[in-house]
Amino acid sequence: MEVRDLETFLAVMSTGSITGAARLLDRSQSQVTRLIQDLETSLGFPLFERNGPRIAPTDQGIAFHDDAERFVTGIGHLRDRAKAIAAREPVPIELAATPAFASGIIPLALAELPEDRLPHVIHLRSMPAGAAVQSVLARTADFCVTSLPADQPGLEVQGFFEGRCVAAVAPHDPLAAQAVISIADIADRTLVTMANPFRLRHRVDLALEAAKVRPKRVIATNAAMNAVRIASTGLGVAIIEPATAFGLQSAPVAIRPLDVNIPFLWAIFSAAARPLSACAHELIERIVRIACERMPDFVSHDPRQMARIADRIAGKTARSAGQPDISAGGRVTKAPENEI
Repeated sequence: MEVRDLETFLAVMSTGSITGAARLLDRSQSQVTRLIQDLETSLGFPLFERNGPRIAPTDQGIAFHDDAERFVTGIGHLRDRAKAIAAREPVPIELAATPAFASGIIPLALAELPEDRLPHVIHLRSMPAGAAVQSVLARTADFCVTSLPADQPGLEVQGFFEGRCVAAVAPHDPLAAQAVISIADIADRTLVTMANPFRLRHRVDLALEAAKVRPKRVIATNAAMNAVRIASTGLGVAIIEPATAFGLQSAPVAIRPLDVNIPFLWAIFSAAARPLSACAHELIERIVRIACERMPDFVSHDPRQMARIADRIAGKTARSAGQPDISAGGRVTKAPENEI
């Protein structure tokens, strides 16, 4: 299995055809076909189904795609690092983050880095939380910014933080006139929330259960930005994490605090026994500072307490606003009104 075989496979997957891949790679169609056949022989399973001129990935090809892309991306990053070392330039920064951070707080932090400290190449990849962690473990990212839970073996915690989820509604929604939105206000309304039942959605469901609130309907999505845009149409009330709510200028919505604490836990991880560059450390410091400035009720936890706090929050019911919350260090403040 050669790198060029994998690059050819990814080109075919990206373009959807042998012809498109050949054009992209500046090779003949016969060369592309031969390289795909060589790779299939090496792997022992077909990557594509062929029906005359049509080609479609097999189930095995789809399953193999992510790993192949991760490997080829890693090779590209290695080449960039080698060039930077040879030229005595700052080594590239490679970071992965969930969409909420990759599209909001991280770009703000990058913009603050002094020009002479920025490396020639910066790789910022947006991906689901689990994939972001795996990219660090696979050494294709120097560090990741991701929500919890996350497996910790092989990871070094660069910071462990907490915020509170908020509600997003259309500016013309009657709830936008309220300083604080009650969880009870969502009864008989459409709730827009996350789809993954093992992450933030679990804590949202706990809050609804504790308040005995049943929404009229639920729209579940895999990205908070989708939830914000849906809320902006007036279709429903979105419950989102503070990274999206306060880190990104997006669709016109009114952001309001909730009268219950639905915790949002997030962390910055690097690979254990892999020192970060001075520039990476400086970028992490800026990410944390901007998050602290923008997220109401921001809390920086002791990373050594991550497992204990995460386990306790995973099973607790939401508290009403105004009651001290130990997981938030006992600090409860009213989130200011914010329009984004």
